[in-house]
Amino acid sequence: MSTLLARFRGFLPSAAALQRQPLRFGSATAAAKLQELALEENCILVDESDRVLGNASKRDCHRVDPDGNIRLHRAFSVFLFNSRGEMLLQRRSTHKITFPDCYTNACCSHPLHDIEGEREELNALGIRRAAQRRLNYELGIPLSQVRPENFHFLTRIHYADRGDGVWGEHEIDYILFLQKDVDLKPNEGEVSEIRYIARNELDQQIASLEAPLTPWFRLIL
Repeated sequence: MSTLLARFRGFLPSAAALQRQPLRFGSATAAAKLQELALEENCILVDESDRVLGNASKRDCHRVDPDGNIRLHRAFSVFLFNSRGEMLLQRRSTHKITFPDCYTNACCSHPLHDIEGEREELNALGIRRAAQRRLNYELGIPLSQVRPENFHFLTRIHYADRGDGVWGEHEIDYILFLQKDVDLKPNEGEVSEIRYIARNELDQQIASLEAPLTPWFRLIL
């Protein structure tokens, strides 16, 4: 999977304005409440061949059962690059249910069963629509700046991680690349820090991070 990022070699040095941008939280209680409400959203259950089996709440999809099992569902991971080829890295909010405070790629989330357009499978259109929605919600990117057709669908990966033993991941993860200059206004309840990293600085920057990577990001790197 490292070859996915290797194609973006030879990038220019990172822009100082967004090299590292810590964010300030307005209300920890409000952020935690929003995360709790999000657990009621319905994800798309699939089998190992990504065939749809039904739906279940995000709570049920991420809860580790007594036998250590987690329900398999559909997800996506967006890798965002600017026109210089620098990759956006985010640090997940401390209020996130799974892997709080970890560093990861620009956006990781799910298409929702209850949004009809996100169930569309042809050309991964439902996934692209979900990615547009979540980039707007998490990073404040205007919908007009990221259209479904702007995303490049590379592949899918099947991975699982039991996390803290209470909340974990088990997903068919669609990998999307997006190269575009965008306006960023991160949602402080979702993201605590953002930075752009040049390809030739990736290994050094990752090694210097003060917190671990999410398991899916580590797998792809």
